[in-house]
Amino acid sequence: MLTPAHLALVQWLSPAFPTGAFAYSHGLEREIALGNVTDAASLELWLENILRFGAGWQDAVLLAHALDADADTEALDDLARALQPSAERLQEGQEQGAALARTVAAITGRALPARMLPVALGEAARGLGLPKADVAALHLQGFAGNLVTIATRHVPLGQSEAQAVLHRLQPLTASLAEAAAVAPLDDLAGCALAGDLAALQHETMEVRIFRT
Repeated sequence: MLTPAHLALVQWLSPAFPTGAFAYSHGLEREIALGNVTDAASLELWLENILRFGAGWQDAVLLAHALDADADTEALDDLARALQPSAERLQEGQEQGAALARTVAAITGRALPARMLPVALGEAARGLGLPKADVAALHLQGFAGNLVTIATRHVPLGQSEAQAVLHRLQPLTASLAEAAAVAPLDDLAGCALAGDLAALQHETMEVRIFRT
């Protein structure tokens, strides 16, 4: 059953929430410039790899642990920072996390410190009482949705084919969320090397639209 807690989380993860997610491409801008993402099929493959082997999985696991009542959020935040492969990816997580914490604090009256995005979201959502898998799934859906929106404008893709990519990724999003909800921190790992290299190369692009 849809609850007020679900609606609050959907609000926090919506494009209207002022985290500025639209300004961050997670290295996708560079992949498009290199000709690695040129259509719906290549976008879907890129996103699947990022979700499975990159920031998607890592952030979902960190988020799940940050939801624990006794979570050491400072240690999780340090770990989240250490896992970032480049300065821009660190910037992306820091700035979005700080914006989310600041805005949730403003509308709820809670004191929420600035942390990396998955840790900030876990700390903010801890009081909602939602299943970890629900929170992780909605986070991953929002993450993928933002990147699909960027590809819609920048590849460019038609809206229908772009949304079809997001639709086809939903079973993967759900299964990753279920796995992340019970994963120990020892299961944290990343192997999205092409995406990481693109994020590094994005730092020195002479002409760019997005911040990462």
